[in-house]
Amino acid sequence: MTRDRLVVIGGDAAGMSAASQARRLRGAGELEIIALERGRYTSYSACGIPYWLAGDVADPDDLIARAPEEFREKYQIDVRLGHEATELDLQRREIRVRDDAGERTLPFDQLMIATGAVPIRPPLPGIDLPGVHGVQTLDDGAAVQNSLRQDWQHAVVIGGGYIGLEMAEALTRRGLAVTIVEGADQLMSTMDSDMAERITEAARGIGITVRLGEPARAIEGTDRVRAVRTDAGTLPADLVVLGLGVRPNSGLARAAGIACGATGGIATDAGMRSTSHDGVWAAGDCVETFHRISRRPVHIALGTHANKQGRVAGTVIGGGYATFPGVVGTAITKVCEVEIARTGLSSKEVAAAGFAAVTATIESTTRAGYFPKAQSMLTKIIAERGSGRLLGAQIVGREQAAKRIDVLATALWNEMTVEEMSGMDLSYAPPFSPVWDPVLIAARKAAEKVATT
Repeated sequence: MTRDRLVVIGGDAAGMSAASQARRLRGAGELEIIALERGRYTSYSACGIPYWLAGDVADPDDLIARAPEEFREKYQIDVRLGHEATELDLQRREIRVRDDAGERTLPFDQLMIATGAVPIRPPLPGIDLPGVHGVQTLDDGAAVQNSLRQDWQHAVVIGGGYIGLEMAEALTRRGLAVTIVEGADQLMSTMDSDMAERITEAARGIGITVRLGEPARAIEGTDRVRAVRTDAGTLPADLVVLGLGVRPNSGLARAAGIACGATGGIATDAGMRSTSHDGVWAAGDCVETFHRISRRPVHIALGTHANKQGRVAGTVIGGGYATFPGVVGTAITKVCEVEIARTGLSSKEVAAAGFAAVTATIESTTRAGYFPKAQSMLTKIIAERGSGRLLGAQIVGREQAAKRIDVLATALWNEMTVEEMSGMDLSYAPPFSPVWDPVLIAARKAAEKVATT
C-alpha cells in the first residue's frame, strides 16, 4: 500500500498544528508528513519576541513550544529546517525547494500552506539598509537582539500599531531613546481616537517620543541606518523597527494560481481548504478569514487564530470533520503598566459596515474604589441603534483591566444585546471588581442610549 504524502510549508503555529493533528488521525503507515521551515525554529511564540528583547523572557528557547526533535520523534513528522519553498507546480504536484545544498523538487499528494505574514515594508528610500528590522519571526527577533550595541542611543519605530508599541517599550527598557513616527493622527488605528489618546499618554509617560501625523519619508545612511527623515526634520537612528503591521505572505500561492481574496490572504472554505484547488489547504496569517460582525473578509494575524485554523485543517486532512467559525477581532496588549484591549468593530469599522450605532464610555476602577491598588480603567461599548446588539468594545486601563475584554468578546460572539448584558451575573469581591463591574455599567449606559434613540 502506498502512502499519501502531505507537505506542510511553514513550521510555526498553523503548519505544525495541522501536521500534528493530521498525524493523530492518520498513522505514519498511511500518511507521510514533511514540514518545510525556512528558518531555524518551529512552533514558537512570535508574540513573545518583544518581551524577550525587553528582558522579561531570559532565553529565546523559552518561546519555543515544541522543538523539531519532538515533532520528529513523537509525531514522526519529517521537519526540515532551512528549507524554503520557492515555487509550486500544482499540476505536477511538485514543490521547488531551496536549502544550503541547492534546489530540488519535492513531490506531494496533499499540500498545507502556512507561510504566515510579513512586515509591511513601504517603498521608502533606504528601507533595505542594515539596521532596519521587521519583527515577525523568531529569526527576526534574534537579528534585532544580535545587532544591539551598548553604544547605541537612538531607535526609531515607524508605525504605532501593536508590534510598534511593544517594540518601542522593549527598546526603551533596553536604554535607548525611542521615537515613534506615525503618519496617522493617532496610535493604534484599530482603537477609537478617544481611547487612543490614553495610549499615547501611556507611551509618553515611559519616555517614548510620539510624533503623530508625521509619516517617515526616507531612511538615511550609507553602510547602515543613521537617521529617519520626516516632513518635520531628521531623527537620529542607530536602529529602525517597522511597526506598520503585516500583510499575508501569500505570494507563493498566488504565483501558483491559488485563489486569494480581497485582503490579499489565501481564500479558503470553512474547513480551510483552498477555494480553487483540490488537495490544498491553508491556515494562519497567510489566509483571509470571515468577520462574524461585519460579515466581511478580513486579515487578522494572530497566533490564536493560526492554531485553531491549523487544527481544523489537520482534522480535515486526517479524514475528520471540523470548521473554523470566523473571528470577532479580539486583541490585547500593553504599554508598560497600561493595558489595552478591543473586540468587534471600532467606530470607523461600524460606519464602514453600514451600521447605525450608539456608544457609551465610562470611567471606573478595576477593584472596589476603597480597596488598595484600585486602578482606573476606561471602557467603551458600541451597540447597534434599534436592536441594541453589541458591535464592539474597547478597554484602556491598568492592572486587571484588559482581560475583561473576554466577557465582552463572549457576549459579542453570542450576539447579545447591551440590555441582556447589563443583567449578566458577573463575579464580585472588592479585590477584583466594584460591586457594579465596569462591563455592566457600560452595557447599562449603552442600553439607556439605545432606548432613547
